Amino acid sequence: MSQPAFDFGADEALADEALDDPGNPTYTVCELADEINRSFRRTFSDGVWVRGEIQQFQESGAGHAYLTLADDTPGQKAVLRVQFFSRARARLRPVLAQHRLRLAVGMKVRIFGRLEFYAPGGSVGLTMTDLDPRFTLGDLAQQRDQVLRRLVADGSVDANGRRPLGPVPLRIGVVSSAGTAAWHDFHDELARSGLGFQLVLADTRVQGPTAARRVTRAIELLAGHHRRHGLDVVVVIRGGGARNEMAVFDAEPIARAIAACPVPVWTGLGHEVDRSVADECAHTSFKTPTACAVALVQAVDGYRQATEQAYAAVVAQAADDLAADEARLVERAQRIARRTHAAVERADERLAVRVDRLRSRAAVPLAAAQRGLDRRAERLAPRGPQLLVGEARHLDGLEARVRSLDPARLLARGWTITRTAEGRVVRRADDVAPGEIITTQLAGGSITSRVEPDGGTAP
Repeated sequence: MSQPAFDFGADEALADEALDDPGNPTYTVCELADEINRSFRRTFSDGVWVRGEIQQFQESGAGHAYLTLADDTPGQKAVLRVQFFSRARARLRPVLAQHRLRLAVGMKVRIFGRLEFYAPGGSVGLTMTDLDPRFTLGDLAQQRDQVLRRLVADGSVDANGRRPLGPVPLRIGVVSSAGTAAWHDFHDELARSGLGFQLVLADTRVQGPTAARRVTRAIELLAGHHRRHGLDVVVVIRGGGARNEMAVFDAEPIARAIAACPVPVWTGLGHEVDRSVADECAHTSFKTPTACAVALVQAVDGYRQATEQAYAAVVAQAADDLAADEARLVERAQRIARRTHAAVERADERLAVRVDRLRSRAAVPLAAAQRGLDRRAERLAPRGPQLLVGEARHLDGLEARVRSLDPARLLARGWTITRTAEGRVVRRADDVAPGEIITTQLAGGSITSRVEPDGGTAP
């Protein structure tokens, strides 16, 4: 077994000479890290201002924040790690609150800090100590103005405002995040009214980098629901927040979804000062979700009160009309009664005259008829006995004929009557069958016989 041998002796002097060359020094990693930091301090002695867009934002339990700042120049790709320690955050918190700003992903910022090379991690970062709120506010305002100019140019700002609102907005589509204070404030205000509101909730995120897309989709979904089932109004609500978070509702897609919605869109976005682009495009905007709910309750309650007033007016008018008609009817009834009484009295007088006239005229024909009746009675009186004698002789003849046809007289003369057991009269030999019992009635009694096969009978 063999292995190569290396001779370092010849190069030792050269190596030592190279390491000790002042014009070409060799650093350890820590020495290089220190040199880099010294260079940063020399070049940026007072710190450096950097602008960009926050891409990542994380907070630690100790109150520190770590974010990634990306270049906001189109076509450029560069990122910088930023550390924002709790002491600096506490100092800048009043500044952010004064301008209603909150650091979040997607926010464009101009920050000040100190560049440092972090030796253990081998990375360059910025320790943030200050922030320019005017830069962020200016960027938000610029974006908002650009969107508004485009919407005004194509008429989208006033499109939804021309949608007619029904007199009773009870069927409400709601764009909100379920479980939030804004949703509960809105829902509870409607529930306390006791009116029959019907809510269709499009549950969606209303903050964060995806909020604009999600809110747009929620409005479009409720517009489709209206086409199938019908809605009276769509409400977009959100609680208060930082100005840059509320800038979600300056997004152009949300504004265009509101403009295209087939029903009125109301907004209650929880801001007290600024109006968002969504507010400008909405049919009606309110400062808070609760104010939006109150307006809906007032609209429905106003319609209810107007309906009740109209009903009361109809009832009162109907009562007045009925009273007037009743008075006219009573007057006419009294007039008819007076006229009827007078007419009856005149009719009674005419009837009495006619009765007297009939009585005087009827006496003559009645007397003549009575005399004619008396003459006929005198003429008929002698003919009565003659007619009775003739009829008596006719009755005697009929009686003699009936007596001659009496069966008892026939039996006494020797005739008999034979009947079967069922009581049928036997007139021919074929009326009975052999073995059948027959009864023969005589003048002095009856004989019972049985028919024999040879035609004879056996008693």
